[in-house]
Amino acid sequence: MISYLDFEKPVAALEERITQLRSVNALHDVDVAAEIARLEAKSTELLASTYASLTPWQKTQVARHPQRPHFRDYVANAFSDFMPLGGDRLYADDLAIMGGFATLGGRKVMLIGHEKGHDTKTRIAHNFGMGKPEGYRKAIRLMELADRFGLPVVTLVDTSGAFPGIEAEERGQAEAIARSTEACLALGVPMVAVIVGEGGSGGAVALASANRVLMMEHAVYSVISPEGCASILWRTSDKAADAAQAMKVTAQHLKRDNVIDRIVKEPVGGAQRDPVTASRLLGQALAEELDGLSTKTRAEIIAQREERFLAIGG
Repeated sequence: MISYLDFEKPVAALEERITQLRSVNALHDVDVAAEIARLEAKSTELLASTYASLTPWQKTQVARHPQRPHFRDYVANAFSDFMPLGGDRLYADDLAIMGGFATLGGRKVMLIGHEKGHDTKTRIAHNFGMGKPEGYRKAIRLMELADRFGLPVVTLVDTSGAFPGIEAEERGQAEAIARSTEACLALGVPMVAVIVGEGGSGGAVALASANRVLMMEHAVYSVISPEGCASILWRTSDKAADAAQAMKVTAQHLKRDNVIDRIVKEPVGGAQRDPVTASRLLGQALAEELDGLSTKTRAEIIAQREERFLAIGG
């Protein structure tokens, strides 16, 4: 059952009415098919119009939706033959950042991404997608492994930011993020990154310094969360909606400013309503991007990535 966000309440009321009519139809053999069809059409139209005019803050809420697909969902629906690899060979394995060999449309890739989890138990296990130093060092290890074997790298970014705990700082969080960003930029194989939900701060950039940066239609990408920005500027998180508007966190804003290269369409109502279709659309976009990079030499790959980031804001 779908969880409704605050701005989806009119849609929720219609869909609740449809459910009630179906129950009446089943229990009392009353023909209400025409009314159900009318309400379904109205609900679909209302959902489409609602999602066509979302504010940046509403898109932030969609990007954080508890039922939005995460790394494991995309692995199951868009990739095959996934072989997870764990550990940074220095300290531990971090389940907030996962990765391994995978196949995308017949092409072998190194797949790396954030996993947030879907319920209390898995969210705690994956630390809500907030990577620790060992997670970013694992990502570096996997990227270097991909480079050694000539495999393109695909990253799925979905984090509110790197883990801010004291133990992470003690183990060199800032250095690990910087090294991961450096590893992305130094790769001699094609790299495509996709912001599938939240792209928060350096924790996202560390896996998104790629040749091509894509965003799902209702994802967000920013240097700080809207709440964090509002707390700094206005001394209250109540201004988060204003901060989201000012920071231009949406895919549409960032595409216009050339921060990202492509927007991947989502099913009407967001990826959380149809994870399978969302995964298929993502898989198609990734395959097209990798095809476009496949003819470039190692030197061209590195130069194109460097030029891409130097051109931002230029």
